[in-house]
Amino acid sequence: MMEAFHDDIKQAIEVLRRGGVILYPTDTIWGLGCDATNAAAVKRVYEIKQREDSKSMLVLLENPNRIVGYIDEIPEVAWDLIEFSEKPTTIIYDKAKNLADNLVAADGSIGIRITREAFSSELLKRFRKPIVSTSANISGEPSPANFSEIPEAIKKQVDYLVQYRQNEKGNPAPSSIIKLGATGLIKIIRE
Repeated sequence: MMEAFHDDIKQAIEVLRRGGVILYPTDTIWGLGCDATNAAAVKRVYEIKQREDSKSMLVLLENPNRIVGYIDEIPEVAWDLIEFSEKPTTIIYDKAKNLADNLVAADGSIGIRITREAFSSELLKRFRKPIVSTSANISGEPSPANFSEIPEAIKKQVDYLVQYRQNEKGNPAPSSIIKLGATGLIKIIRE
């Protein structure tokens, strides 16, 4: 089992480094992912989802300390939100930096979630860059609850399908989403 896990990590990293797109398990639902600093890779994810690039996507990191590399000013309350959140929580920050321009929203904001799930966390630790995470569906369609519900059209367009956790049948919930203004103003987008 562990050998398959590490083989998946190794192959996924090779694809990410080449600017490819992966289909992988996260701390919520299965996601389409790519190097969040590679604009061409981000463009491919938008194309696979048939989504306008004016609708930004979130990124995953495995360690809260890495947020400083991608956000200009982090409101103090962000650290408490990350530490005390019981469920996966995406925080939308102002003033994104060092990410692909077509990933950042028109207002300069970006959603970042710290993952504690084994596969995505190990992948991020070894890749050493943020990875895009967006639901594995065509824009406007329901998000698949598990791997078996991901449309074949999506599976055929990615460069690598992670094997780990494909047989799980759970019904994970999407993350909470909180928008955090530079002044510390908190707005709950999705509970």
